Amino acid sequence: MSETPSTRIDEHIAGLKDWRGEQMSRLRKLIMASDSSIQEAWKWETPVFTANGNVCAVGSFKESIKVNFFKGASLPDPNGLLNGGLEAKTSRSIDLTRGDKVDESAFQQLVRAAVAANAKKR
Repeated sequence: MSETPSTRIDEHIAGLKDWRGEQMSRLRKLIMASDSSIQEAWKWETPVFTANGNVCAVGSFKESIKVNFFKGASLPDPNGLLNGGLEAKTSRSIDLTRGDKVDESAFQQLVRAAVAANAKKR
């Protein structure tokens, strides 16, 4: 039996023995609670969340966590959460380092906007 994407994500988070694992776990819960159509996937050795296409990916790096919104450039971001990849054509990211707090409500609004953007293209 092959591993499910959720199992791979569980293992990935468990392997992060510092603040990154805790932050990624929190972000995952927020993403999954944002919209019932969101599914977990494992692509490019990274947790990816989908709903009618890719919504966002959450990557762990040596000193940071990056939440990449595939269509971030076209999403409303009234709270200014998108702070990375600002020069990219379509994607934008939220780059987090140790101690950074996430405005959970604004984050979930951004996730829902990304889901809605995918639904529009269908």
